[in-house]
Amino acid sequence: MTETTAPASLGAKPGGSMGAFLKRHVREYGILIALVVIVAFFQVATDGIMLRPVNLTNIILQNSYIVIMAVGMLLVIVSGHIDLSVGSVLGFVGALAAVMIVEAGLPWPVVAVVCLAVGALIGAAQGFWVAYFKIPSFIVTLAGMLVFKGLTLWLLAGQSVGPFPPEFRLIASGFVPDVLSDGTLDMLGATKINLFSLVAGTAVAALIAVMAVRGRMAQARTGAVDEPFAFFIMRVALISGALVYMSWLMADFRGLPNVFIVMALLIAVYSFVTSRTTFGRRIYAVGGNEKAATLSGINSKRLVFLTFANMGMLAALAGLVFAARLNTATPKAGAAFELDVIAAVFIGGASMAGGVGTIVGAVVGAFIMGVMNNGMSILGIGIDYQQVIKGLVLLAAVIFDVLNKQKG
Repeated sequence: MTETTAPASLGAKPGGSMGAFLKRHVREYGILIALVVIVAFFQVATDGIMLRPVNLTNIILQNSYIVIMAVGMLLVIVSGHIDLSVGSVLGFVGALAAVMIVEAGLPWPVVAVVCLAVGALIGAAQGFWVAYFKIPSFIVTLAGMLVFKGLTLWLLAGQSVGPFPPEFRLIASGFVPDVLSDGTLDMLGATKINLFSLVAGTAVAALIAVMAVRGRMAQARTGAVDEPFAFFIMRVALISGALVYMSWLMADFRGLPNVFIVMALLIAVYSFVTSRTTFGRRIYAVGGNEKAATLSGINSKRLVFLTFANMGMLAALAGLVFAARLNTATPKAGAAFELDVIAAVFIGGASMAGGVGTIVGAVVGAFIMGVMNNGMSILGIGIDYQQVIKGLVLLAAVIFDVLNKQKG
């Protein structure tokens, strides 16, 4: 299929070949293809266990806090910095929530708001030294990692605190109720499919497809279409089809998890902010060349400060989700989580030098890590080999990034 066969309103601009387009966008397509290949491999290797509804739901629940923090980490890394304290902040906020809810008996909605504010303040405190005093983020957040590990131990007095009220646990273990079905059984005695989850997933898939077509038509009117029509169709069909299929699988189990809705909203909001707002474009400009961005009138210090404050808030949200899922706060909560989060962002196509990366890429990177963890566990691969394999995957992603830059 040649590009001349595409409708005029959707066609790519003349002169662009598929090979040249792939070379320019190898990151975006590479990670999507990698995720599909990895899922397909484990689906075959595990005799179909990988994509069973209950296992798919478990993958989402097990990686929810990593996805939430990866969204914030993407902004930090795009701005040219890094945050090593997110795992410790997650553990500290979970401990703070446990002390306030379980021991002090405070209502959990109030505690949740307080914890999010505390997380934002922690991120702002670290971002203040990075942005306004130019202290390397590696040093500031490494210090933060140690500080909040110690504060977590002090707050919990070295003991686990729990359990949480059932209402609080619904954040991570609850499911969206099926408002389109009466919950009765079918003729065979099995629970009917969750219609709301299926309809909601299909509606979101259709919305994404419509928005993609409208965006391409808008680009065509200005002559800015770059993606070949065949690639556009394949990309939209793959994403929309995957969403519908996932919705159907989860609808066959218990429906959409509450935390899945939280993740979807975060992905949608932050994708819009990074791609459609001046604030988002300025973060990329600061990460690409901070001096040039400052000379052009961008307040780079404030942007860096805000990205760290935002990271702290999302780490606090992840801490609430993790504590609710575990149903207790432990002194070791969040240990090494920062490594999984940073790995997810780099695997998802972000550049070590800053200025490059997408929210969707970071989320895909997080699910690549999650699918690998889940698949290797099902196959009985030991944790020692799992760590080795994940390390090699991260190294390969970084090497790919460096080689791709050198070729460019």
